[in-house]
Amino acid sequence: MECLMGIRFNDFVLLAADRINIWSIMAIKHDMNKIKNLSDNLIMGVIGEQGDSVQFSEFISKNIQLYKMRNDYELSPTAAATYIQRNLAHYLRSRTPYHVNLLVAGYDTVTNKPELHYLDYLATSTPVPYAAHGYGGLFTMGLMDRIYKADSTLEEGISMLRKCIEEIQKRLVVSLPSFKVCVVDKNGYRDLPDIIVNPPKLGINMPQPDASVSMMV
Repeated sequence: MECLMGIRFNDFVLLAADRINIWSIMAIKHDMNKIKNLSDNLIMGVIGEQGDSVQFSEFISKNIQLYKMRNDYELSPTAAATYIQRNLAHYLRSRTPYHVNLLVAGYDTVTNKPELHYLDYLATSTPVPYAAHGYGGLFTMGLMDRIYKADSTLEEGISMLRKCIEEIQKRLVVSLPSFKVCVVDKNGYRDLPDIIVNPPKLGINMPQPDASVSMMV
């Protein structure tokens, strides 16, 4: 029931991930961070099995930092996505596969272009202008396709994410009221304010008790 979304524009790329941590039918936490900072210009959103998500994201982040220390330069977004894909493919053919779906977002300081890469648990990897994982993606991909504009400003990009999150809140049976949002551009990675959805403002009917009906105890 998790949701992870990413949108690439001409000058920056946005990632948004829901904040809820679910186990079975229980909501364990509402302040979960599912977006990992890999380097100054590279971030990764991860959803999937809880243990797999934590272990794989830690494994990838530490090894990318190790590569930087050994070689004195950072991996480009494309190189990082290829490295992640290779590890997913390796573990997929082992006894301990990682059931995780990812979006890798970054800014290539050589080409001066933002990048967004879609990866799934079967080690699929491809660059995309926008993407979504989870049940929320079933409701947002068509909306993204309709309203996406590559030359949008940061404010317009955030507005686009908000429209997608509002659609998820309206249609998905599970409530995902808050999303963590991050941006990567030529100035690097930074957190943006969370997008929090208020159901009554969306016109969602909230049942009210009938004062004329008394309860018999």
